[in-house]
Amino acid sequence: MTNANPENTEATSTEARSSNFLHDKIEEDVRTKKYGDATIQTRFPPEPNGYLHIGHAKAIFLDFGLADEFGGKTNLRFDDTNPEKEEQEYVDSIQADVRWLGFEWDRLCYASDYFGQLYEWALKLIKQGKAYVDDLTADEIRQHRGTLTEPGTDSPYRNRTVEENLDLFTRMKNGEFPDGTRVLRAKIDMGSPNLNMRDPVMYRILHAAHHRTGDEWCIYPMYDYAHGQSDSIENVTHSMCTLEFADHQPLYRWYIEQLGIFPSQQIEFDRLNLTYTMLSKRKLLQLVRENRVNGWDDPRMPTISGIRRRGFTPEAIRAFCAAIGASRTNGTTDIEMLEHFQRDDLNHRATRAMAVLRPLKVIIDNYPVGQEEFVEVANNPEDPSAGTRKVPFSRELYIEQDDFREVPPPKYYRLSPGKEVRLRSAYFITATSVQKAADGTIVEVHCTYDPASRGGNSPDGRKVKSTMHWVSAAHAIAAEIRIYDKLFSKPDPFDFPEGGDLFDNLNPNSLEIVTDAKLEPSLAGAKAGDHYQFERVGYFCPDPDSTPHKLVFNRTLPLKDSWARIEKKSGV
Repeated sequence: MTNANPENTEATSTEARSSNFLHDKIEEDVRTKKYGDATIQTRFPPEPNGYLHIGHAKAIFLDFGLADEFGGKTNLRFDDTNPEKEEQEYVDSIQADVRWLGFEWDRLCYASDYFGQLYEWALKLIKQGKAYVDDLTADEIRQHRGTLTEPGTDSPYRNRTVEENLDLFTRMKNGEFPDGTRVLRAKIDMGSPNLNMRDPVMYRILHAAHHRTGDEWCIYPMYDYAHGQSDSIENVTHSMCTLEFADHQPLYRWYIEQLGIFPSQQIEFDRLNLTYTMLSKRKLLQLVRENRVNGWDDPRMPTISGIRRRGFTPEAIRAFCAAIGASRTNGTTDIEMLEHFQRDDLNHRATRAMAVLRPLKVIIDNYPVGQEEFVEVANNPEDPSAGTRKVPFSRELYIEQDDFREVPPPKYYRLSPGKEVRLRSAYFITATSVQKAADGTIVEVHCTYDPASRGGNSPDGRKVKSTMHWVSAAHAIAAEIRIYDKLFSKPDPFDFPEGGDLFDNLNPNSLEIVTDAKLEPSLAGAKAGDHYQFERVGYFCPDPDSTPHKLVFNRTLPLKDSWARIEKKSGV
């Protein structure tokens, strides 16, 4: 089974080459036969304690893409060592997200599959005098660990005999002790300058049912112990992870070396940081639990399921990941860059349609009452093969409220009294009068049209400065439009004053719901997975909340491309 879906294989292999040092490292290992003739093996190892986010998309792209480029394989492995926070819902969503991004794993694995082997290896370390049972509490262990400038202090239980440690650890496994009363620690070096090497905890007592193993275990391995050994069991040659794990690499190697098992190697790269975006799973979970968003797949969330629901495409995300590559130093990427890749993708694939979000009625007084006709409109000017569609036109239309001004400001080229404009693919019209409600609000604009300008051009060659979209009132379908913006109001969501909170920076205008938009009738058949450019408005997609009786569309992005302007200004 290949890593990438067949139609994506060539693109993925080419894209992954932008990963620089990771590609070079694997290439060098292949050249020097570091692992003999063994196949390059990578893994994507999420913890099933939340939904994947855009940062994970970069890791997935690298794990699967690089392995594929070198003819290797990638496992999807769930590092499920914390039953209190893990759920089958997360397991299912992660698998769906990986596949949606265009990748397929070689083997589906779980750290819990290896609990028996990990326990046996823990016994081996105890017998070697390299692990011991400690009775200190978690707070006491932290106090004994020392600081970055001061060495740690040995636990009073550090020198228990092998026999005593074996007895206590076996009894821990058998459930004889309450939670938190004992742990198993590796015996390394309490004076190490690396705090991770100061006798790290390997196992803790936790009487909690596991989503896969049930009540079989009441001790669970810590992530740092389980992760490297799981890599080794799977013969992972290149275990790629983000830079925050760099200080954990000596411990990763220590376990493997002491156990004398397959020497998987850990390689660190920069994590993805985006402006206006928060990628802490713990904080994302808090957003969900406190109902600050509408679930993990809320289109404002940076989760893969959220941006998928918003209308982002896997092709755009992979192109973005290829462009940013991988580095040995952390930085922050402008979210406009991600949006640029998505706009570029949608510009080529999205079907054009006309939708009026805030309707204002236009009545063409000299158009025959009861008459209707159909004008031909291109489905996508970027793709001639997309063909055309017929859009109904009639005497009464809807236009955007912002497309008319009774008293126009300077350089206002849209509809105003006496000014002629073009209706997309239809006719020239000129406003003649308005009808107002009691409060002075304009409710109707009366116009005349030029019958000779059908198709949007006049035989006498006269020009107009504005082309506007419209929807026939008699044929319009109503829809709810959800206009999404950035979830946070600051480029760095963690930039808040002392005493403040991350959630103080939530954008109060991140969602606007338009309840009575008017759409051209071709959109009645829109379904999940479709992409549209509402002309002059933005990119939209149907939301799963849609029903045959009520269409709901999400705005993916507005048309304006900030990143393109940034690139042009900077000369990139």
